[in-house]
Amino acid sequence: MAITLRCGAIAAKAPATQEVIRLAAQGLPVLGICNGFQVLVESHLLPGGLIRNEHQHFICRDQKLRVENNETAWTSLFEKDEEITIPLKNGEGGYIANPDTLKMLEEENRVVFRYLDVNPNGSMNDIAGLTNERGNVVGLMPHPEHAVEPGFGPDTPIATRSGIDGLKFFQSVLKVLVNS
Repeated sequence: MAITLRCGAIAAKAPATQEVIRLAAQGLPVLGICNGFQVLVESHLLPGGLIRNEHQHFICRDQKLRVENNETAWTSLFEKDEEITIPLKNGEGGYIANPDTLKMLEEENRVVFRYLDVNPNGSMNDIAGLTNERGNVVGLMPHPEHAVEPGFGPDTPIATRSGIDGLKFFQSVLKVLVNS
């Protein structure tokens, strides 16, 4: 019998992660991208779990998302319902949670991003990203850091590799930190 751990399970027990948990409880903005999202879930900073993609393959694509919650430390410069495109690269990005947790996330406006056009990994409720109750911790599967500079981001109608939709994540948190 083989025993498998979900991605992020071992890192969630690391001393560095325990320090992140402590600082997040004090209000420090924390962003978990891809494997970082897995660690945030496994360390219980965010609810649910992340499992192997539904189709069992690694995904690498530009992904369209809708901003569901722009009231977090990481999303305040986005408009609610804004549609953005940022790269997605994962093999274990299928978000799962029990029905009560999904209901709570929806009722408390804790879904931050939702996949549009296609659900690339089988995530329940098309969830691409979540926040904690306080709004200082955000986890998401897509990679906003790969869409912050022209020439390196997703293709847009304007030009190849010109997408910079990820930039607002980092501008949002800088605004929060400067104003605190």
